[in-house]
Amino acid sequence: MKSLNDLRFDNRFARLGEAFSTPVLPEPIADPRLVVVSTAALALLDLDPAVVDDPTFVEVFAGHKLWAEADPRAMVYSGHQFGSYNPRLGDGRGLLLGEVVNDAGQHWDLHLKGAGQTPYSRQGDGRAVLRSSIREFLASEHLHALGIPSSRALCVTASSTPVWREKQERAAMLLRLAPSHVRFGHFEYFYYTQQHERLKELAEHVLSAHFPHCLERPDPYAAFFREVVERNAELIARWQAYGFCHGVMNTDNMSILGITFDFGPYAFLDDFDADTICNHSDHEGRYSFSNQVPIAHWNLSALAQALTPFVEVEVLRETLGLFLPLYQAHYLDLMRRRLGLTQAEEQDQALVERLLKTLQGGAVDYSRFFRELGESAPAQALARLREDFIDLAGFDAWAQDYLARCAREGGKQDARRTRMHAVNPCYVLRNYLAQQAIDAAETGDYSEVRQLHALLSQPFDEQPGMQRYTERPPEWGKHLEISCSS
Repeated sequence: MKSLNDLRFDNRFARLGEAFSTPVLPEPIADPRLVVVSTAALALLDLDPAVVDDPTFVEVFAGHKLWAEADPRAMVYSGHQFGSYNPRLGDGRGLLLGEVVNDAGQHWDLHLKGAGQTPYSRQGDGRAVLRSSIREFLASEHLHALGIPSSRALCVTASSTPVWREKQERAAMLLRLAPSHVRFGHFEYFYYTQQHERLKELAEHVLSAHFPHCLERPDPYAAFFREVVERNAELIARWQAYGFCHGVMNTDNMSILGITFDFGPYAFLDDFDADTICNHSDHEGRYSFSNQVPIAHWNLSALAQALTPFVEVEVLRETLGLFLPLYQAHYLDLMRRRLGLTQAEEQDQALVERLLKTLQGGAVDYSRFFRELGESAPAQALARLREDFIDLAGFDAWAQDYLARCAREGGKQDARRTRMHAVNPCYVLRNYLAQQAIDAAETGDYSEVRQLHALLSQPFDEQPGMQRYTERPPEWGKHLEISCSS
């Protein structure tokens, strides 16, 4: 295991030059204090968990110290925000400190959010606040534990530095990790500014660093786009299957790697409602839960447009046409697993759709439904769950078909329970739980953030003494307004 001084840097993106990013040093935050750290994320860098006891640890991730080999950069990009093109965005409050290579040869970007002003801050202060930093930390690590591709979070550092949002808050920094922070908006920036040579440089960098197998294909750019479509189809299927709402699916928030990225006002569904809007600034519901599939397709078409200098339009159209069938296949497979089904039948899609229709508009907790469905034998579980439904006739008809489906598969309940509990979490990151942890952290008590992180890192396993985290949220907890404001 390594210390901080043992990290090896290979800053590939920085070597592209200042057409792609601007050198910027972090602005330190005052009186830094470590809020929470992920030992699993430390392991990605081969760091010894004991490194957090070194005073240098918090100083580095609060902007006070820097590795000699680091090359902090603010990346430039553009993007479609709520459907409108913004020609110049970029890292307004984050810095790519550098790329670390671990002993397995994997590259990990070290990206410090809340590091201060950059040329892309657009009159902002370049800071992140404690609440948003905690929310991203918890979600990043929880999504990973659920099997949903995501950027990772290493630590959150709090401070006494004041910042103003809707009210005065305290600045914080989040160190997040990803194999790359290149997003759809990077390609859009060089396409719409007609810097096609730079666009080619960017594409070649992404291919060689992250999609080297595509270079072996006759048309590497087309192969690259196809893989991006495939990855996003699976990603969005996982979001929808597990009831995750991203909240701000702008093209500058879409990772070229097909991972969950740059999420702020996210939410996991409590009571099932396909029309859930988790971002209180999204007045028209563009990024509602039910719209995430068509918006992902829209965003991929925006990326396709940026690739037209290198790939024929008809090839791009055909590849885009793969998104929905791939998504549907992944989603149906995930939902079969959540329902405890191991065999595919022709009517499975209708079975899932009827379930969601019956859930809609009721007071049925989405995550608890699947967990409880596997807790006991199908008939017994359904008898208990029936109490939560408003549309009893619809539920009874669905339950009868589900029971017949389970009977055709056969098998023992113990195996079914084990199988279902392995894919249906016992613990979910609900907004009210995150808010309670944030409220405590803002008084200087970080114990609840750390407890919640530990719990959500093993979401499928029942843990002694943690029953309260499995309970349905209180009514006030279902209606929290979450903003983009960091």
